[in-house]
Amino acid sequence: MKAPGPRPSALGCRCLAAACGLAGLSATAAPVWQAPAQLKLGQLQTLVLRETDPAAPAPDRPAVDDRLGPLRLRALEPLSDGRGWRFQVQALTPGTAVVPPLDLGHGIQSPELRLPVPRTVPFGGPWMGYGGGRDDIIPAIPFPWAWASLLLLPPLALGAWLLLRWRRGRGARRMHRAAQAFLHRWPPRSHDRAALDAAHDSGRELLAARFGEEARAWGPADFRARRLAPWDQWVQSLDAARFGRTEPPFPPGEPLLASLEPRRRPSEGGR
Repeated sequence: MKAPGPRPSALGCRCLAAACGLAGLSATAAPVWQAPAQLKLGQLQTLVLRETDPAAPAPDRPAVDDRLGPLRLRALEPLSDGRGWRFQVQALTPGTAVVPPLDLGHGIQSPELRLPVPRTVPFGGPWMGYGGGRDDIIPAIPFPWAWASLLLLPPLALGAWLLLRWRRGRGARRMHRAAQAFLHRWPPRSHDRAALDAAHDSGRELLAARFGEEARAWGPADFRARRLAPWDQWVQSLDAARFGRTEPPFPPGEPLLASLEPRRRPSEGGR
């Protein structure tokens, strides 16, 4: 009697179990993330998702739009060998960025990715930029000095006009001060030499303010030649007072000041 051989059904079951195990092993294989140890806040960085099993099919394009979990997705492109994808991301919030599993087709999902995003500047600081350290320095924005200098034209024009007006009014201001000082000393309160000299000096200062420095040396003939009769009497009365005489008398101050006013032209007087 022949010994019974292995039953075909049992051998087939073993082969089927081995095939299922290999299929399950292939199904459980997943792509691998290639990422830096941590992400820098605000900077563009690259993450790579690669399928390392050559027997596995190439992963499909992940169904992502503008975000990769909490990360802002700036670019997505396939690898040169077609075995994965390159993500260009930007972390905009500190903490831990958790990228959930991505559906890559063929029943394959990427593993979950956790990356720390440290903050290197104090919270609530005067300038909270991205990245910290030297990256938090306020960017140097050149100031448009050439255009801003145009704003100086109105105040410069106003200052030039005020300066010109002030320079033009110097003679009038000097004349006013000299007139006030002259009226304070004229006519002399006494006939002593000090009072007469003070009255004479204030009058000469007034004449110099009106006609120039040469008027300090004018005598009676010069006053008559310029039709300044009150000042002719003024100089003669001072000379007489120095010798104790009262003739001619001191002229009033008002006619003296009135004679110094600019005379109007004949055309202006007929208006």
